[in-house]
Amino acid sequence: MKKRIAFFSLLIILLSAGFYLNALMPVITGYAAKNLASGVFVAGRTQEALENEDLNFSVIKFTVNKVDFEKKEVVSRFLWGKSKAIYIEGFGCTLVEDYDDDEIRARLYPQQHVLPERPDTIAWPAGDLIADRVPEGINIEKLNQAVELVMSDTVPFKGTFAVMVVYKGQPVAEVYRDDFNRDTRFLSWSMAKSFTNTLIGIRVKQGLLNIHEPLSFAGWNVGTPREITMNNLMQMNSGLEWNEDYGNLSDVTIMLHKEGDMGAFAEEKDVAAQHEEVWYYSSGTTNIACLALRQTFPSDPDYWSFPRKELFNKIGMRSAVFELDASGTFVGSSYLYATMRDYARFALLYMNGGSWLGEQILPDDWVDYTTQPAKGSDGKYGAFFWLNQSGSQPDAPADTYSCKGHDGQSIFMIPSRDLVVIRTGYSKKGEFDNNLMLKEILNSLE
Repeated sequence: MKKRIAFFSLLIILLSAGFYLNALMPVITGYAAKNLASGVFVAGRTQEALENEDLNFSVIKFTVNKVDFEKKEVVSRFLWGKSKAIYIEGFGCTLVEDYDDDEIRARLYPQQHVLPERPDTIAWPAGDLIADRVPEGINIEKLNQAVELVMSDTVPFKGTFAVMVVYKGQPVAEVYRDDFNRDTRFLSWSMAKSFTNTLIGIRVKQGLLNIHEPLSFAGWNVGTPREITMNNLMQMNSGLEWNEDYGNLSDVTIMLHKEGDMGAFAEEKDVAAQHEEVWYYSSGTTNIACLALRQTFPSDPDYWSFPRKELFNKIGMRSAVFELDASGTFVGSSYLYATMRDYARFALLYMNGGSWLGEQILPDDWVDYTTQPAKGSDGKYGAFFWLNQSGSQPDAPADTYSCKGHDGQSIFMIPSRDLVVIRTGYSKKGEFDNNLMLKEILNSLE
């Protein structure tokens, strides 16, 4: 009897492990295919470099990946699992899930009318002609020492790809690891949420979106009506059930690697709390916001051309690529690529109150709205931007706010010191100290 019980117990364990591994398989291969494809076809990196660094962790490092440069696609395999990511000109790479790759490729994507790629004769910030003059109030020697620390590649400054510092609107430091340069596009990860904030703000300014009106999705009116607004989504207090654990099979890993329509997957989640009662960081709410934003356009081509036409071209972000999910919705939670200089331009838009060279891109009060603490966040979050009112960066001023992404991507804006700090890299938890970076750079201000 004991042997029989032990046998059945072992069988249950093995079956459970098998079911879990089967469910995890698309996440493993999907992560590899998507990030390798974007790294190669959007960022211009090599397969070897990406596999040796960005994909060299956990089970992901055991995937077998094939890059097809003719078809511009990547297929990743692990055991019986397989995923494919394809490149769409102007829109980066899309993981093929729930939609046929021929269907995805055949859509009527608008031609992206990009500004001149290397406007070296146009003055910063519209172009790349940067003045030699150093603004008063900063000690360049101390700044260079601080930047050298950030690039040292040892804990607590491990894994930096590039760092850029802008003071009084002027770039004063711009340093890259040897295998990167000023033309390299860097992955935003969750910094993309702040770009989603901006697109929503532009739509508000156009009078075509009210962030305080309840949103309407088919499933939200079944059973208990949901009075969830765009504001609730942006402030991460929608009350919708969500699990943001990246280390396991969770809502966020399933959404990013198994779902063709990420916004639909997230908006179908059950209500876990009354909106505005509980703050919980959720990439799902950002993709719901992207889906709701898409609904404000008369056609998909109008939606797809919107970021380029109304944001990127207007503030000189020539390199920016905002990627789509398989359904055609921008993955506003995670997938935007841009150069360091273009991330700096984005920061300056907010530092200037949403105005760019005399044109008001965002509503007059949008930056104030963005930096107001969300209910339940204890001063650490606004509207798709992180805040420092909680003191999470104790050596930075309280008015510091930021865009932050997985693996250590960050754009810090410090209005009281007229300072912007951008850092990209690949750093595991505990390997990079943002507060210490800001402290060292702030010490260079006189």
